[in-house]
Amino acid sequence: MSTEGHSGGREDDQVLVAEYALGLLEASERAALARRIAAEPGLASDLRLWRSRLATLDDEFAEVAAPSGVLPRIENRLFGATAAVSGGWWNSLALWRGLTAAAAAVAVVAIGVNLLQPRVDPSVLATQLVAAIQAQEGSGVEFVALYDQASGQVRITSLKGTPVPDKDFELWYIKGAEPAVSMGVIPVDERLEIPLDAAAKAGIEPGTVLAVTLEQKGGSPTGVAQGPIVAVGTITPI
Repeated sequence: MSTEGHSGGREDDQVLVAEYALGLLEASERAALARRIAAEPGLASDLRLWRSRLATLDDEFAEVAAPSGVLPRIENRLFGATAAVSGGWWNSLALWRGLTAAAAAVAVVAIGVNLLQPRVDPSVLATQLVAAIQAQEGSGVEFVALYDQASGQVRITSLKGTPVPDKDFELWYIKGAEPAVSMGVIPVDERLEIPLDAAAKAGIEPGTVLAVTLEQKGGSPTGVAQGPIVAVGTITPI
């Protein structure tokens, strides 16, 4: 994403400032936003608010490993029983510890953005879910997914990544031991709203895994993931 010039709106600015406070921006993006913060009192006020909110979180989250056996089960849901279950990035404790921290950070961003928006019905907050879809080591793609159960839509926003020639990124949800279900191809460097059918609405809940694979143009033609997994995250309630 770019922070130069005019943004896409107030909500986008709030998310950018939250990412700035969390240290999620690339150096060039951070420098550009710093110039805007220095020039725009509203952004400076947002930054002070975020730093105040985040200051109490430093000691609240410890690194934890994924439960034993969960990683091969996720891989099997995407690729079937013949998928390899040993070696590679799935067994990287560093990756899964990082996912825990990233999920906590993204949840904080989502909570803050919702708190900054006027709400007619406070119960709406209880119907929203978030997932930090974190890159596998070296893939360079990251997304945030927000699901509003009231509207039945998933809004997925690309945080990092670049298009791959003649390829598409495809989003999948994995509920428990059920096979992975495609949610369609997703872009990088922009936001997409995905309306869900009844089956998907029933499948998207706390604990559901969202995974992104790199597929042929147009996505997997078989309904089963063909390419490598490039990002993964778990849905949690806000």
